[in-house]
Amino acid sequence: MHIQFDERNLLAEMVGKQNGVTRAEIGRAGSKALKALKSFRKQSEQGLYGFPHLPFQAKVVQDIRKYASEVRGSYDTVCVIGIGGSALGAWALDCGIRGPHPVQGAFTPEHPRLVILDNVDPSFTQAALRSMDPRRTQVVVIAKSGGTAETVATFLIVHEWLEQSLGRKTAGRIVAVTTEGKGDLFSLAQSQRYRTFAIPENIGGRFSVLSPVGLVPAALIGIDITRLMRGAAEMTHLCWQPSLEENIALHAALCHWLVWTRRGKSIQVAFPYSNHLWGTAFWFRQLWAESLGKAHNRAGAMVHTGQTPVAALGTTDQHSQVQLYIEGPNDKVFSFWAVNKFSSTGRIPRRRFGQPAFDALAGQSLAKLIDAERRATAAAMVEYGRPNCTVTLDRVDEIHLGAFLQMMEFQTAFMGELLDINAFDQEGVELGKKFTYGLMGRKGFEKYRRQFTAYERKRKTV
Repeated sequence: MHIQFDERNLLAEMVGKQNGVTRAEIGRAGSKALKALKSFRKQSEQGLYGFPHLPFQAKVVQDIRKYASEVRGSYDTVCVIGIGGSALGAWALDCGIRGPHPVQGAFTPEHPRLVILDNVDPSFTQAALRSMDPRRTQVVVIAKSGGTAETVATFLIVHEWLEQSLGRKTAGRIVAVTTEGKGDLFSLAQSQRYRTFAIPENIGGRFSVLSPVGLVPAALIGIDITRLMRGAAEMTHLCWQPSLEENIALHAALCHWLVWTRRGKSIQVAFPYSNHLWGTAFWFRQLWAESLGKAHNRAGAMVHTGQTPVAALGTTDQHSQVQLYIEGPNDKVFSFWAVNKFSSTGRIPRRRFGQPAFDALAGQSLAKLIDAERRATAAAMVEYGRPNCTVTLDRVDEIHLGAFLQMMEFQTAFMGELLDINAFDQEGVELGKKFTYGLMGRKGFEKYRRQFTAYERKRKTV
């Protein structure tokens, strides 16, 4: 496993003192970074936050692999029902290892497709059902709380769709991933005899990709989850090292914290130069936004902190966003994600047509071109004083993707420590959920229905 972090284009020597940080600033902040490492490790070892321990839970991986082996060949579609962290991790893994749709090819029992129902748009849901055969579909319903409105509503529709074709065999087509012993989904799974896998209570949704939340769908579509966890375990070892040279997650967190808090770069653009990492960019967007967008610090002081994450795809978004990035407000930092070795070089034929634009590329490769595009974009940003850094994966396979996902989770946790906030709660999401429950008539949420009614009365007077 080989992943590198290159911070040089974040430095003042490259992008100017107004926009970049100095080596001296990084050096002075080194002790703060080590304090963040020590603080997070203590909390992890106390059992408060569990994602660092996931790569070492061999029994869980073994049980998931065994289950996937037992049912393999009986389905050509895996339908995941979940939202947020219960869906984005599975998409990141599928997109990363097998490639984005529609380039995965025809789906078969040997090569099942992944369909993710992560929204309650009724047209989308019905179109998804029409595209699947209930007799050849394996359903994975995921909800840590067991009562997420979007997930429950969609599951009720999918369950009826299955039951109409399978009758009493419906339960055998459903696996539930939820908190063991708690919540309505767990109770339903027990009564209906669904196969279940547990989400550890100290694992939040956005940190759950390497728990059964991501591993069950991954194993069902044929991803080697043992190699995935091997890469994550290697990265975990590096992320506990007190050296910034070895600990790239801590190094990256420190540099991003400095350029954000010292130079006012309140937006971070995750810019993968690989379609295989496109799903990971959206997974990262949730991880960074929900973890770092907080009203209060740990002392209870009002801080309203947060760095807005944006996903861009290289080279596609050079032609849709880079104009803004280079000539617009200088309030962003750019994180390029590069790949050293693609699965194919994309050889460009040698034939020449006598046209300069065509002949200049003849005989070269798409791999060389995408690398040149990334390096050229980084250089152009430097010319305009736009700080950027690069994370380079040797290749996109299970080992490197597992390591990269774990690196980004550690980086997020370290950033939370540097900001002195709780990166693992999400109070800002909860009120909207409670209003929704009230509006949909869920028992126990009458207070929020009344509060929402008062809000609507106020709107009518404006």
